[in-house]
Amino acid sequence: MKTGELTQGTEKAVSVEHRIGQLPRMWQGESAVFFTNLLSMFFGNEGQRRVLQQVITYPESYGARLLPIMGLLFPGGRNLAVLERGADPALCDYFKRGLGLDLPEIEVLTHDAYLELGAEPIGLAAAEAVAVMERVKAHPSRVVDGFVTDALLERVAQRSGKRTLSTPAGSQRGNNKFLLHHHLEAMGLPVFETFIAEGPADLPRCLRELGDRGFECAVVKSQIGASGVGLAKVGTTRPDAVIIGDLFFHEGPCLVQGWMKPGHHGVLEMLSPSVQLFLDENSVQLYDMTEQILSDESVHEGNEAPPPYLERFAGLADEMNRQAGIAGKWLHEQGYRGTASVDFVVARMEGGDPPRVYVCEINARLTGATYPSLLARHFVPHGGWLMRNLKLAEPTTGLTLLKLLDAHGHLFEPGRGEGILPFNFNLNPEDLVEKGQFLCLGATAARCHEMLTHAEHDLPIDWDYVRD
Repeated sequence: MKTGELTQGTEKAVSVEHRIGQLPRMWQGESAVFFTNLLSMFFGNEGQRRVLQQVITYPESYGARLLPIMGLLFPGGRNLAVLERGADPALCDYFKRGLGLDLPEIEVLTHDAYLELGAEPIGLAAAEAVAVMERVKAHPSRVVDGFVTDALLERVAQRSGKRTLSTPAGSQRGNNKFLLHHHLEAMGLPVFETFIAEGPADLPRCLRELGDRGFECAVVKSQIGASGVGLAKVGTTRPDAVIIGDLFFHEGPCLVQGWMKPGHHGVLEMLSPSVQLFLDENSVQLYDMTEQILSDESVHEGNEAPPPYLERFAGLADEMNRQAGIAGKWLHEQGYRGTASVDFVVARMEGGDPPRVYVCEINARLTGATYPSLLARHFVPHGGWLMRNLKLAEPTTGLTLLKLLDAHGHLFEPGRGEGILPFNFNLNPEDLVEKGQFLCLGATAARCHEMLTHAEHDLPIDWDYVRD
């Protein structure tokens, strides 16, 4: 059976391997053409796509995060990354010469031009799309991959004589929070207090039910969502005044779940760890464990590894790994292959009871934690790391940033063992860096925090900590 041919419901023995702190075995012997189709993550929900474009800074720049890790993901030869926008040249030079990473070849294709790849016949597509298709067909890789595998990516694979690693159904089902919730419930794992809203008019009923159970707030989750899009925190005291748009119900019913917080329902403390996964044809590998840094709206702003509280709670890591293995095997059954994360909510309870561990969601794609985790486990296995999104007060060039980090002794070098590794720059229309993703590497997560604090005081740059 070829990779990607497994369909939902097919039974297959799959092992769960615990490799926390180590680089997973990835696509050995394979190279790939990777389309950074970030704006396709909502599988045709155009309303969600537009919201994502509004809430993140220059989304077309995010695909360049792939460049430093693509040779780790696909170590089998020549790779090709199809980006929505070109990458910062100084940063690419740092990856290649400073870090010794194997970078892919690059093509640039805007999202609108990417959609042209589905034209029938392809000769009717925009000229730049036709040219990229010809290069993909000629590329020696046997694989086409992307942030998600949808019908368009599958069509590109077919037209170029290649294959996808995941099935389109596996990619979409694997990101479906509604399906995952019901699976967790069927497996007897802890789940949040949940009601199902069939449509916008059904939402007040769900909120009243949760309010009657003592929840002041609830979270409404669309079946497919990403980067905070498709997730809304709402109050329960005035349920008829809450308005949730139809874009939340694009896939069907929504989950409406009680919002847990300290001081209510016996909760003393809330934690947000995640386990990083890699799925190949025969295994689910658990290779890293992080604490998510979240905004008040539970939007991802960064990660640190390992979570600083693990030693306080005996058995917590084992329980998260157990539940991540169950969730990962479900994800494998859907037909998904590649990197993923299982995000948790952990509640420390009154009375000294063991913390309650809840699977919150699966992100079946390259996630915001994938890039730093793979780089960290490549350069500092079993070490600590911290990733933050930094928005600069004054945009500057990538070369200037790298020179400042280097001149002040903060830039990571493999022989040094610690430092700050910028792995992506979000560029404005003038090709200046407005925001970037910065990875601190060191012996412990605490040491990484110290490095970033030192750099903040030491460098002649002002920044804010922001969301993805």
